[in-house]
Amino acid sequence: MKKTSTRLADGRELIYYDLKDDAVRDAVDRRPLERTVTTSEVRHDPLLGDAVAIASHRQGRTYHPPADECPLCPSHGDRLSEIPDSWYDVVVFENRFPSLAGDSGRCEVVCFTSDHNASFADLTEEQARLVLDAWTDRTSELSHLPSVEQVFCFENRGPEIGVTLGHPHGQIYAYPFTTPRTALMLRSLATHKEATGGENLFDAILERELADERVVLEGEHWVAFVPYAAHWPYELHLYPKRRVPDLLALDEAARSEFPKVYLELLRRFDRIFGDGEPPTPYIAAWHQAPFGQLEDFEGVTRDDFALHLELFTIRRTSGKLKFLAGSESGMSVFINDVPPERAAQRLREVASS
Repeated sequence: MKKTSTRLADGRELIYYDLKDDAVRDAVDRRPLERTVTTSEVRHDPLLGDAVAIASHRQGRTYHPPADECPLCPSHGDRLSEIPDSWYDVVVFENRFPSLAGDSGRCEVVCFTSDHNASFADLTEEQARLVLDAWTDRTSELSHLPSVEQVFCFENRGPEIGVTLGHPHGQIYAYPFTTPRTALMLRSLATHKEATGGENLFDAILERELADERVVLEGEHWVAFVPYAAHWPYELHLYPKRRVPDLLALDEAARSEFPKVYLELLRRFDRIFGDGEPPTPYIAAWHQAPFGQLEDFEGVTRDDFALHLELFTIRRTSGKLKFLAGSESGMSVFINDVPPERAAQRLREVASS
C-alpha cells in the first residue's frame, strides 16, 4: 500500500491509498473553494447521559446529485470533484459538511472505488484488503488527535438508509467521547467480569454462538452469526476468533482472510430477498475499543473489548422496511419480526455457488 497525503483547495486533508507503489499523486484541486466553516457543537443530555451533535451547517450539504455531478467521482477535464485526480483506488478526505469538527472531533469520507456504479460487494479481494488497511491507518492517525476518544468506521448503503450520495463510500467518525452504545457494552463487560470472577463477556458470547444454529459463515480466523437477541430483521455480527480491541491489533492472518469472508457476507445480503429486488440497504459498523480512559468501567481494560463488525438491513421482507416506531424510538425496546434462527437459515441458503 502507498499512502499520499495532500490538501484540497479549502485546506481539508485528502489521502490516496494505492495498491501500487509507483502511483503518482500530484493533481491539484482547481476549484475556487473558500475555507470550510463549521458550526459543530456537542451537547450533553443530563437526563440520558448521552451526547448530541448540533451541526446546522449540514443543512446545505449535497443531496442526491445526478451521476455526472457526483462529488466522489474522480475529476475529469472541467468536471471538478472532491478528488482532484482522474482515478484512484481508495481515497479518504475530511468531510466538507462534518457532524463533528475541531474540538468536537472529526468526520472523514472513505471512497472505496472510483467506479460510481459499483458497490463494496463488487470489489476484488485485493481492493477490499486495501479498504481494511485504510480503515486501520485512519484509526491509528485519528486516535492520536487530542480531541478524539473513539474512532468509528462505517458504511451506509442505500437511499432507504438515508444515503444522499450513490457513489460507493463510507465514513469515519472520530468522537471526543465514548459513544453511548459502546458505554453500554463496557458496563455489561464490567458487570459480567465481577459476577463471574473474571470471565470475559465477549468470549462467553462467542463461545455460545459458535455452538448454536445461528452461525452463518465460519473461516479459520473469522466467524459471522446472527445474534441471539438480534434487533434488526437481518443482522450479522462478524468477529475475529482471536479477541482484539481494535483494527490495529488484527494479525496478518486475520487481515488476509477478512476480504474473502466480508465480501461473501455482503453478496449474501444482496440475495436475501431474491432476484429482481433492488440492492439490499444496509449499515455496516465497526465497533472498536475507545482510546480514552476507562475509569468509569471498573475492572475493564481496552483489551477486554472485542473488535467486531455489525451488519444489518432495515428491509424486513420484499418491498417492506422495518421502521422504528413507538417502542423502538420512544423506549429503545426493539421488536423484531424475523426470528434470528430463520434469518441465519436464510443467510446460509443464499451462499455463493
